[in-house]
Amino acid sequence: MSVLPIIAASTEELTDIFKDLHAHPEIGFTEHRTAGVVADRLKAYGVDEIHTGIGGTGVVGVIRGNRDGARRVGLRADMDALPIEEETNLPYRSTNPGVMHACGHDAHTTMLLGAAKHLAATRDFAGTAIVIFQPAEEGLGGARGMLADGLFERFPCDEVFGMHNSPSGEPNRVGICKGPAMAGASFFDIRVQGKGSHAAMPQQSRDPLVIASALVGSLQTILSRNVAPLDACVLSVTQLHAGSAYNVVPDVATLAGTIRYFKDGVRDLAETRMRELCAGFATAYGVEITIDLRNIFDVLMNDADLSEAYLEAAADIVGEENVSNADEPATGSEDFADMLKVVPGAYCRIGHSGTTGLHNPSFFLDPDLLPVGASVMARIVERRLAS
Repeated sequence: MSVLPIIAASTEELTDIFKDLHAHPEIGFTEHRTAGVVADRLKAYGVDEIHTGIGGTGVVGVIRGNRDGARRVGLRADMDALPIEEETNLPYRSTNPGVMHACGHDAHTTMLLGAAKHLAATRDFAGTAIVIFQPAEEGLGGARGMLADGLFERFPCDEVFGMHNSPSGEPNRVGICKGPAMAGASFFDIRVQGKGSHAAMPQQSRDPLVIASALVGSLQTILSRNVAPLDACVLSVTQLHAGSAYNVVPDVATLAGTIRYFKDGVRDLAETRMRELCAGFATAYGVEITIDLRNIFDVLMNDADLSEAYLEAAADIVGEENVSNADEPATGSEDFADMLKVVPGAYCRIGHSGTTGLHNPSFFLDPDLLPVGASVMARIVERRLAS
């Protein structure tokens, strides 16, 4: 293990930042305190330019190397937390009821701050490093918000790199999946407007709960009978809401869920069939069914050459035996994909001890990861801007 010296010496500081952010989580687009911590630290580290309020609560820092160079490399971390009640009983557990850093964005932010501290102190590169602290990754469109606010017009990057923790129980293992690495996602809401009645006289109703239940089963035929067997797609109905009393057939039932995919054509097929099924059920049952489909995440595409470059940088820190370019694609989604559609780059996963999954109220991220991840991020800048 070859953690960069300045970052190694800052381990206690980084751990304190991480614990502070973990104790004060903020939902997407409300990360005002977090953004303030980030901006204050960047100022203390001597970062050349600090820009706040980008895409809402985003922060961008500009660090110029001590050698001339026109190239610019971006590093990105996300800052938001999740609407989850924490159940870890850590001494630095969340102090915000119902909000928790259950996905490790507190660590991502901390690691990028560590990388920024190293890069601003050494400046041993030719060109410019752009450190991007993004709000609202968890399905709220933070990346698209920053892009709409002119992120890469205001802070051009030739390439950009991101990182996510992996509770794999394999500390310091860095892996990348080249090409399509994480699924795109569309969210959907379906409203079945039926006709209510007394529960003892259902013949007077157009029961939306029965219709919605049948629709859930039929939606699964899209995967089994429409999507080609070798094309990956996941359609999950995750919510069904209807009724408020034991003796009343309700007027309305609502469904919600997600589609995950690796090809835009598969998404288009699934969405078309969903609309057709909703229209067919509406006609068959004599009710009104409306569907709202929203693309939230694009497919995350890792550039093959930049993936290899990222792994070479990681190997400098964790050793060649702890890097892999053969990770499997993940059906989870990540809005860093939107940035990679504009600027080429790569996104890696870095392991830590503990195996409780992401988005779990008992999720735990080992702070020992912090100096390792920070060093990998700093190293990719130094390698890509070596001359």
